[in-house]
Amino acid sequence: MFGNPEQIAAAMRQFADMLSAPPTSGPVNWDMAKNIARHVVVAEGDPSVMEGERRQIVDALNLADLWLNEATSLPSGVSNPQAWSRSEWIEKTVPVWQKLCDPIAARMVETMSGTLGATGLPAEAQAMAGPLMGMMKQMGGMMVGQQIGQAVGSLALEVIGSTDIGLPLSDNAALLPGGVAAFSQGLETPAEEIRLYLALREAAHHRLFQHVPWLRAHLLGAVEEYARGITVDASALEEQLRGLDINNPEQLQQALSGGNLLKPEETERQKAALSRLETMLALVEGWVGTVVDGAADGKLPSATALSETVRRRRATGGPAEQTFATLVGLELRPRRLREAATLWQALEADRGVDGRDAVWNHPDLMPTADDLDNPERFVRGEPELDLSSLEGTRPPAAPGEEGDGDGKGREDDGGRDSGRDGGA
Repeated sequence: MFGNPEQIAAAMRQFADMLSAPPTSGPVNWDMAKNIARHVVVAEGDPSVMEGERRQIVDALNLADLWLNEATSLPSGVSNPQAWSRSEWIEKTVPVWQKLCDPIAARMVETMSGTLGATGLPAEAQAMAGPLMGMMKQMGGMMVGQQIGQAVGSLALEVIGSTDIGLPLSDNAALLPGGVAAFSQGLETPAEEIRLYLALREAAHHRLFQHVPWLRAHLLGAVEEYARGITVDASALEEQLRGLDINNPEQLQQALSGGNLLKPEETERQKAALSRLETMLALVEGWVGTVVDGAADGKLPSATALSETVRRRRATGGPAEQTFATLVGLELRPRRLREAATLWQALEADRGVDGRDAVWNHPDLMPTADDLDNPERFVRGEPELDLSSLEGTRPPAAPGEEGDGDGKGREDDGGRDSGRDGGA
């Protein structure tokens, strides 16, 4: 009469988590999502970072930061180097995930609540759906929270540091000893060299994120702009939910995790946001690779091999890309990484380290997707832009009005301050 007692107990726990969220907490119960993510990593093993491991990571990040002083004119971005467990990575990065996922989650919850009210309940219960729509929205938030929690937990099992996906997930440079160990498996390279090379990449990313004022908003804004065009496939959702027992959390979770419920709209705005994001991700990764190779030259014998390993891992996608596609329907892949690296190397050869890094002073100085096709033209054929002429010439762009993806009219967001002292 009452069904499986274990399923009933599981459902009661899920509903308790759902009801614990205050009404104004947004479309997702993020406390529940974090708990689910932690359960994922704990189930696979997530020991606390030992003092010896912490010291190794901190020392590697500090040494890497010193080496970078010789390879870039951007100042240090490592002020509080840290070593995280996988659970700590979840806790530290959830605020950014929340910012990126809430817009699409809100649409999923709205669609899901309507679908549940119409098709997910028995016929005799549909008459009561109207008064219960508030509960349906909470249930939708719970279900989306389950999906996000599973995805973030799975990603935590694979990441190496705070910058694996090319987005600024934390203000602090950090590596995960567990992630470094997993990356090292199968490589015939001393553990110290691998750790130091990965620390160079982490520290180089943070130099950009800390000292290029417009970059953080530009990257996150492009993701948000793309997410605004994501729709939920209501017919696919209805098909997956039809006939499900809503008291069975495992069935609900499997329904959500299977299939492609998120559909990007093929609008010009969507294409522009995607092009802008992919180009900027490639430029970030290409610059990091160029700077790290310069810093490691003559110091790390295995730098070339490690560079190629990281490049393949980043360019071909993997768990990080799949997880982000699950969360917001977007693949985070710098598809033109090699072209971007070639452009940065050509800039350094022609203008030196200072001239190469000066390109980050303002978004209007940055290469476009077309420039990746012809780096020689960008390096030698384009005149230098006088930043003083940009002062006060236009207000910061509103969200969604950064331009059409050709590199013009992008948001300013603090980029006018081009000085090295606290600027780019």
